[in-house]
Amino acid sequence: MSESPATTPALALVNVDKYFPGVHALKDVSIEIQPGEVVGLIGENGAGKSTLMKILSGVYQPDSGSILIAGEPTHIASAADANHKGIGMVFQEQSLLTNLTVGENIYLGNEAQFTRFGIVDWNALYAAASRQLAKVQVDVDPRMRSEDLDFAARQMVELAKALTLEDLAGGHLVILLDEPTSVLERAEIEVLFARVRALKSRASFIFVSHRLDEVLELSDRIYIMKDGAVVGDLKSGEAEVSELHQLMVGRSLQSEYYRETLQKPYRDEVLVEAEGLSLGTAYKDISFKLHAGEILGIAGVIGSGREELTRTLAGFAPHDGGRLRVGDRDVRLRSPAEAVDIGLGYIPRERRVEGLVLFLSVAANITLGDLGSLARFGLINAGEERRLASKWSERLNVRTPSINTLCLNLSGGNQQKVVLAKWLNAKARILILDHPTRGLDVGAKEEVYELVRATTAEGVAVILTSDTLEETIGLSHTVLVMRDGTITHRTEAAPGAKPRQVDLIGHMV
Repeated sequence: MSESPATTPALALVNVDKYFPGVHALKDVSIEIQPGEVVGLIGENGAGKSTLMKILSGVYQPDSGSILIAGEPTHIASAADANHKGIGMVFQEQSLLTNLTVGENIYLGNEAQFTRFGIVDWNALYAAASRQLAKVQVDVDPRMRSEDLDFAARQMVELAKALTLEDLAGGHLVILLDEPTSVLERAEIEVLFARVRALKSRASFIFVSHRLDEVLELSDRIYIMKDGAVVGDLKSGEAEVSELHQLMVGRSLQSEYYRETLQKPYRDEVLVEAEGLSLGTAYKDISFKLHAGEILGIAGVIGSGREELTRTLAGFAPHDGGRLRVGDRDVRLRSPAEAVDIGLGYIPRERRVEGLVLFLSVAANITLGDLGSLARFGLINAGEERRLASKWSERLNVRTPSINTLCLNLSGGNQQKVVLAKWLNAKARILILDHPTRGLDVGAKEEVYELVRATTAEGVAVILTSDTLEETIGLSHTVLVMRDGTITHRTEAAPGAKPRQVDLIGHMV
């Protein structure tokens, strides 16, 4: 952060308002970003963060107020205009085209500088791309296809792509980081943060994240939004997670965040049993029992085998060794449909891709897992569909204008509730929660935790993989730790006697 309060902000919004039909999305919002500063931007889903970012990136236009770049009033007409004015974005859902090379992605839309008489000088383009990659210190061949990179490397390429604006804009850059750490492991996050800090001499950053501890770690200052307005502007060194939480949601962070007092003992009935389960080189000799009402957390880093094990249980990756028993029958799940037929519901990490049909209504999505019970002579009973959807929307407190609203238009937390409602309506006895709170704010997470507790109290069993070890420990009755495709540790996680993170990490790495 700049030492001088008189420094002209690199970017500022002054008294900005934005309206949509029936919604006052931004209310008299004023923020400023100093040269070389990292500004955190936090708030619940629906607080106005996305609208603000879209105004800065030229996607939306403010209805009133002004935007200043280096102290000069400006109008950002489009995303391309934002780029020309030195504002770039690193997206949460990455913008790279996987069938193009890294170099082609970095200069996508800006190839003209390497083109003469309609012919691209590829050597020059790839040489320039190498210089951009060097800025973020990532060792990637610009001629590689983007699909061959892991997620962390693609995130660095996104950052390198944003830095090309230095040549385009010729001034100090402002880079918008939209949930850039949502699917990164801790080691990868530390690399990203180091790159951001090293780039502060040539760029300012707005860092949007639901992970409040990371916002405190990386940011110089933090703006907190609630209901479309800025409700706080704090220096990171003077703030704490509990204070940020209270400003965001209007209530204090509960000490029993994971609803431990609602964690009831699981039942004796075994719903899933694995004995020596194996799949190629992904995992081997996996054995466990899952009881009715139990949350079984599976912890491990990327490559530990936990993702592949979860996909096997959901029917996406049939095991090739060992035995899997669901209820009273041995099974080898060859498809998600087979899993659904025997009472397994899958809540995926990519809910917008695998969990929902975004352009269908809330009602249609809720009943999608059990259409057979609604059909008669090949036709859906629309009245019964509305009744069921209304029941589950009310029970799970899905905040939506109506059950006819498209799921596309719901916040992330409410989308996740619809996915959960779909499987509860389909009477799933076993739920596989694959990073169920990814991308959700702290308030929405608390609601999901409460719903999971209520569901297990009714005898539903849960297999959980999570973004954080803390969440896995906090929610689970039992924790399995995996490393290199095998189970390395097993522990109970009773209320008041939860294992410490440090005790599990040694079994993970």
